[in-house]
Amino acid sequence: MAILVFIAFLVGVVLPVQAGVNAQLRTGLGHPLLAALASFAVGTVALAVVSLAARARFSGAPISAIPWYQWTGGLLGAFYIAAAVVLAPRLGAATLVATVVAGQMVASLVLDTRGWVGFTQQPLTFSRLCGVILVIAGVLLINRR
Repeated sequence: MAILVFIAFLVGVVLPVQAGVNAQLRTGLGHPLLAALASFAVGTVALAVVSLAARARFSGAPISAIPWYQWTGGLLGAFYIAAAVVLAPRLGAATLVATVVAGQMVASLVLDTRGWVGFTQQPLTFSRLCGVILVIAGVLLINRR
């Protein structure tokens, strides 16, 4: 479990770096949508290479049997990347990431409590609610002038 938490921490370390790099790419390419597109293109090529190297094979359900909403992950990722490209230089890394994390925590509580989109249903406890409130308080403190 500790290694999984550490990997999640590393993902958190990478996100603000990604936002900054993509914001700089926006300057180079001249438009936030082109920067998001380029980011996804590079990521797609990287995943294709890793998938080939790992000899990943499709063995799941027929494509027609997969519910439509399960295909929206890429769309949601594109929204995040495009928004981060626009917001990162305006908000700064700390405000952007703290606010994104607060949004993630609120949504995560709802998803866990309801057991939506494949998450195991978990009760809304006082400590979980306090944790989200503290994250939101952190956003307010980071933005305090």
